[in-house]
Amino acid sequence: MKNSSYTIAIFLSTSLLALANTTEAPKIEDSSTVAEFDNAEVKKMEWQIVDDGVMGGLSKGNLRMTKNETMVFSGNLSLENNGGFSSVRSADVKMDLKNYKGLTLRVNGDGRTYQVRLASDARFRSSQVSFMAEFETTKDEWTVVKIPFKKFEGSWRGMDLPDKVLNTADIQRVGLLIADKKEGPFAVEVDWIRPYGKAGKKS
Repeated sequence: MKNSSYTIAIFLSTSLLALANTTEAPKIEDSSTVAEFDNAEVKKMEWQIVDDGVMGGLSKGNLRMTKNETMVFSGNLSLENNGGFSSVRSADVKMDLKNYKGLTLRVNGDGRTYQVRLASDARFRSSQVSFMAEFETTKDEWTVVKIPFKKFEGSWRGMDLPDKVLNTADIQRVGLLIADKKEGPFAVEVDWIRPYGKAGKKS
């Protein structure tokens, strides 16, 4: 079990967003992509920042879409007041990625470790389960990160849920998070997020 307070804060912030979002989730018709950050898609995804302020933390994240149709997630991570995370996430969406093996991301980072976070129809005590996988970045270099779906691990309020399985046919939320326990500025630019590998075939 993970007992760190910022994992509890992550759960609370997700719950508050779910309660606040009463509109029907948009269906992303093109299953060959998750996010390209073009103008029309950005309006559907409604990307938003959620920081550790829900637990009194002092981390501060920022979100910027560039003219080159990329997303820049940056800010400052603080460990004060039980803090330690900043995140950017979509509103509720509907994506069917069951025909793929995982995700690829083209990122230009700062050398820090980030997380991709997904949510599906999995629930624990009537609440949404979060599935997480970490990836490394190379400072000031564009790299393509490849993360198999089987590496995504479920959790709820900081509790590991190894028996929960990510239903890739019903992806309901997408996000990035930094919680590497290192204070200071962070920045990662994301060109796109796409699924890879047809299920049942080598890739």
